Amino acid sequence: MSLLLKNVPNLGIAPSSSEIILKHLRDAIIKGELPEDEPIRQDELAKSFNVSKIPVREALKRLEAEGLVEFQRNRGALVTRISDFELAQVCEVRVLLEVQIIRQAIPYINEGHLARAEAILDEFLQVEDTRHWAELNWKFHACLYEAAQRPFLFNMIRSIHDKIERYLRLQIEKSEDGKKIADQEHRAILEACRNHDEELAARLMEQHIYGVCDKLLALLPSADSNSSVRKKVV
Repeated sequence: MSLLLKNVPNLGIAPSSSEIILKHLRDAIIKGELPEDEPIRQDELAKSFNVSKIPVREALKRLEAEGLVEFQRNRGALVTRISDFELAQVCEVRVLLEVQIIRQAIPYINEGHLARAEAILDEFLQVEDTRHWAELNWKFHACLYEAAQRPFLFNMIRSIHDKIERYLRLQIEKSEDGKKIADQEHRAILEACRNHDEELAARLMEQHIYGVCDKLLALLPSADSNSSVRKKVV
């Protein structure tokens, strides 16, 4: 007779060791807790997680595919440092994808999306811990983009945000009135969405992304203070 137990966890869908390590490392990189160009010691990570180096290496290889880690000879795995030209390209792609998805989202944005987005913006103004600013920034964008019901496009945009999130936090933190400007621009986009004004929402989104990226570019050590993303991608 077979034995059937109730409420047994499905170990077949439980996260593997490499997935758990992947999540912790990704979060640490995004939040800036792992510095750029510093080697990630696989043996130390394995000891910390109490595993062999195999799942650690699997996690690092997946982060390499996401563009957050790179392997260098004689140094091992490093957190990637983005160059000003790479940032310009990232921003160009952001504009292409996010303007497209906000257009697709407008017809389906409802009061639930609008209320959640406004609550996120209110929280953003109240939070003083800069580590949460970029996280809330993504939650705001995601709240609107989800309405488009384009999961593949949504996930592409999410991966790009993950790649530059640590720089977004720095941009808001270092820029004069960065938090205030971000809030104003987000609320203008939200109002255009509330009015189902596709053209205005798309235009405001493009201006917002280019403005953020120009400020980010100015913070990179190799950047010319007079450079702009628009100039670099043409």
